[in-house]
Amino acid sequence: MDVQALRARADELMAQFERMRSGVGDLQQQLKAVQATVTSEDGLVTVTVGPRGQVTKVEFDSRIYRRPNSKELSATVTETIHRATAKAMADVERLMRPYVPDSQFQAYIDHDLDGIFRQLDSDLPGEDKR
Repeated sequence: MDVQALRARADELMAQFERMRSGVGDLQQQLKAVQATVTSEDGLVTVTVGPRGQVTKVEFDSRIYRRPNSKELSATVTETIHRATAKAMADVERLMRPYVPDSQFQAYIDHDLDGIFRQLDSDLPGEDKR
């Protein structure tokens, strides 16, 4: 076991921990405030979602009654929700990026605990890696 490498890794983890600890309050407030509003290409549907992509508001322009095509409206609502969710998730990722190491970032975003633990295991020195 390389003591210098182990110490460097421990220092890196401590620095990461200190960054997280010092900014976690602000980060939590910023994450709670994430909100994305997107309007459909045709301007008939506006969707607002929160930080987890949950729909918080759907608005319809009164012009939708001129085109009573429920399948088209359904597709427009669904597509607009997807765009708003992608926008909110991009904001969450931007806020989280400084607090999560690049090597683990995608696993955190995907809520992939196995991936996170595999990455942590691969970072540890030793012969019995999983």
